[in-house]
Amino acid sequence: MLWSGIAISRSLLKTMPFDPVTAFAPISTVAYFDLLILANAQSPLRTMDDVLKAARANPGRFNVGTINPGSTQNLSAELLRSATGVDMTIVPYRSTPEVLTALLRDDIAIAVESYAALKAAIDDRQIRAIAATGETRSPMQPSVPTLRESGIAAEMVGWNALVAPAQTPKEIVAALNGHITAIAAMPDFRQRLIDLGTEAKASTPAELGRRLAADIDKWAAVIKKAGLEPR
Repeated sequence: MLWSGIAISRSLLKTMPFDPVTAFAPISTVAYFDLLILANAQSPLRTMDDVLKAARANPGRFNVGTINPGSTQNLSAELLRSATGVDMTIVPYRSTPEVLTALLRDDIAIAVESYAALKAAIDDRQIRAIAATGETRSPMQPSVPTLRESGIAAEMVGWNALVAPAQTPKEIVAALNGHITAIAAMPDFRQRLIDLGTEAKASTPAELGRRLAADIDKWAAVIKKAGLEPR
């Protein structure tokens, strides 16, 4: 199993025990998930336009909460800041519960986190989603617009995928891809993943390979602009 965070690790780690591009034969993606831009349910911020206006009115004092530096959530906030050109302060916390507490106490104006991680608080209407980071609207939050729909040219899509050792014969890869494609189309499987906060979606091996390579390049640029040093 491979997941999108490996594309971030490629630029954040000085050394890796393997090259994610050459060490594996891509088989198929299994699930996709996006992140949400979230606000306290009592906050006046209801759209990304509200967010940008508030941030511009308080340069450097508009706080965005995420989990630890280098996480997908944290780098997605960096990408949001870069894409909008608005001066926001990104505040990293050790855990998602700490991010939620900060949001409910108004220590931060917005947070960047997954639906799965904060599903209970969203469903209880303690917090609300302003925008989603995916390419299309999420089936978990169909009423929430994407960043692009909100006028921001940025996308952050997470994924989980299956890979095999690099020398796996092509006919075996093709057979496995066929099985995954069939499973990902099953209604029960699709609903189960929605319940877990992800969306079932298969791909061709070539599509998975291209997405991995593109994500490595994308996050390398974000990490460089954010000034994060490999560790």
